[in-house]
Amino acid sequence: MLKRVGQTEMEKNHVTPEGAMIRIKDASYPAPFHPGLEFNSPVHGNWNIVHTGMLMPETIQIYVCTDNCMRGVVLTAAEMNAADRFSFVIVEEQHVLNGNLEDITIEGVTDILNKRSDHPKAVLLFTVCLHHFVGSNLNYIYEELEHRFPDICFIRCYMDPIMQKHGLTPDQKLRKAMYDPLSECEPDAKTVSIFGSDFALDESSDIKRLLKRYHYTVRELPTCENWQDLLAMSRGRLFLDIYPAGKYGMETQARRLGREHLYLPGSFDYDEIEQQMRQLTTALGLPELSRETLDAERSACEAALAKAKKLIGDMPVTLDYLYHPRPLGLAKILLMHGFKVKAVYLDGISPEEKETFDWLREHAPELELIATIQVKMRVLPRGGEEEVLAIGQKAAYFCRSRHFVNLVQGEGLYGFDGIRRTAELMMDAYREEKDTEKLVIQKGWGCECCL
Repeated sequence: MLKRVGQTEMEKNHVTPEGAMIRIKDASYPAPFHPGLEFNSPVHGNWNIVHTGMLMPETIQIYVCTDNCMRGVVLTAAEMNAADRFSFVIVEEQHVLNGNLEDITIEGVTDILNKRSDHPKAVLLFTVCLHHFVGSNLNYIYEELEHRFPDICFIRCYMDPIMQKHGLTPDQKLRKAMYDPLSECEPDAKTVSIFGSDFALDESSDIKRLLKRYHYTVRELPTCENWQDLLAMSRGRLFLDIYPAGKYGMETQARRLGREHLYLPGSFDYDEIEQQMRQLTTALGLPELSRETLDAERSACEAALAKAKKLIGDMPVTLDYLYHPRPLGLAKILLMHGFKVKAVYLDGISPEEKETFDWLREHAPELELIATIQVKMRVLPRGGEEEVLAIGQKAAYFCRSRHFVNLVQGEGLYGFDGIRRTAELMMDAYREEKDTEKLVIQKGWGCECCL
């Protein structure tokens, strides 16, 4: 009997790519992969609730949870050089059994604040799964703390991953709660407030250029230097959001404060970008961008993409959802301009990309969709014989690429300018190698880090 030698661990254990990889022509919408046991790769560039909460100036975070839950969040704060803005109350088994989790939370937070030399403007108080399991009266907790510390704003935050798959996620709820301190006021006719994103829009972005042309003040949380800057965001006559996870929070605050609002998610589609800019000019009563101006924007994008294609040639390209919330849209525009897009790394398909998904099924049926959390990804081989250009950290990690665009969550990209910048970043990635294994393990890419 012939016996094959030199089998890989994957082959020995009869692990196949089925279930973790699928051609888009065979994929189902919106879930191309069956849910189950999940793999957590060492790619940690996406922001978590600790990173996002730290955007609020003159505040601290307090987590009330058990040791095992605490480990990740306390390490995140330490890695951010923000340990002085982070405190915790440890919940033990006896606290749950004795039914006094409310008292433990109140007294623990009280002790922390009494030991500080000064009071923060606000406390982001995170309750956890246990509070839900035992039916804690959260309203009582917050009301009692507000009574004890009337000079502090207590922001209701949640670290409850049990809610990750149903309803609003902890991230969505946080991106709403962070703006709860904004109070009613008269709007400033020349101010626009941008909500929801971890990153400020690039100064060269389409939105910023338009607003500067007409002398608008733009307020964004990532640029707030103090508490008053944050509160001043309520003065915007128009509220904007460009990041999907921030949509719920922006819309909620706009309704509460009586502001007109627009959701203008980042896009790689020329027609959609033009429509969004028309929405913005209409909302502000500004002249609509001329056909000549828009054609010039399109031409500049075409030139940038052509230049990138000439340099990169037929080098395979992979990309992921971590780079931008519209990975299929990015795949589409690259394919339309001749790039050899091999695979897209994602775990689900956003409703915002349904039309793009259908287009790709028809025009690029062999495009591979590859999961990032499916358990087989732990043992399936990473990389191949040929070098690829990866757009995003997860694509780079799974492809073992040293030529990759290191950017997360859209990081300030928007509109025609975002397309041009992506092309430029691809060229930079082609020309210069990166230490992928070292870079992708850094949590919250773009944050201050002591690592």
